[in-house]
Amino acid sequence: MKISAVLLASLAAGASAFAPNAAPRFAHRADAAVSYNNQIGRLNAEVETKEVEKTAVDPAPAAAAAAVAMSAPSSGGMVAREMNEGIFNFNKKVIDTVYDIICFLYPVTGTKRDFARFYVLETVARVPYFAYLSVLHLRETFGERCEKQSERMRTHYAEADNELHHLLIMESLGGNSSIIDRTLAQSMAFGYYWYVIGVYAWNQAAAYHLSELIEDHAFNTYNGFLTEYADSLKSQPVPPVAQKYYVEDNPFLFDLFCTVKDLDDDGKFSNRRPELETLYDVFVNVRDDEREHWKTLCNLVQYDDMQGVENKDCKSTAPTPEFN
Repeated sequence: MKISAVLLASLAAGASAFAPNAAPRFAHRADAAVSYNNQIGRLNAEVETKEVEKTAVDPAPAAAAAAVAMSAPSSGGMVAREMNEGIFNFNKKVIDTVYDIICFLYPVTGTKRDFARFYVLETVARVPYFAYLSVLHLRETFGERCEKQSERMRTHYAEADNELHHLLIMESLGGNSSIIDRTLAQSMAFGYYWYVIGVYAWNQAAAYHLSELIEDHAFNTYNGFLTEYADSLKSQPVPPVAQKYYVEDNPFLFDLFCTVKDLDDDGKFSNRRPELETLYDVFVNVRDDEREHWKTLCNLVQYDDMQGVENKDCKSTAPTPEFN
């Protein structure tokens, strides 16, 4: 189209040059050709702009699109994704079943056997972060690298390190004293690791949702334990491993897994600095850690971003009907 317009203008100009008497006759044609050329140029520019905008859209992978649907925007303006109802219900059934088995085998009684329950729970709960890292590391090995992925790997490592210290605390309290408890916990963790590997390789949002459900159970478990046995816990000392992790160690990794933070009076992200006086304080911090993990996972499921929304806007992932 551009060539035709230019050609027409050239012919008009050539005709006026070789036939002076015909110049007035062709003048209006030359002007029309130039006008036509300008219009075509504008149309081409509009088409090119639309093509650029179209190709700039980064569509979500097919599996992720099948797992989530868009919901109403948060107060911060971001739009949360809802989990496909079929995937949501299946994930919930898997996690509820595992949790119910642990609750049945390890009822909370206010005795040292409660620490065995927490030992099993922490052994299983930390496994998904290993699975995420394994898949991301493999993809990185084959050349799939970006800042977003690297940031997630660092955060998942910090989350795994935090869960490790929860486990060390439970072991220091005698939670792993029975070989039966150790065998059960490690067997469940081994099987769950490979399950999460498969889910995460297929659909990251679905895998993050599994851990969101686990962390929510963990928070409620510790919160109930603190409410029921506060007096007993306040009479017991702080385990050295907890004192070292929460108070004495470099807080870099601790701060790294706390991705959803409040703003302080200066408009900067606040840092959580635990204070420990009794075993009660230790369990308060373990409980609060689980909530930090839960917030990060909610953001990953709903916004595909660890800092998706602030504390006040974090809420559990909602299912959306599979068929409308």
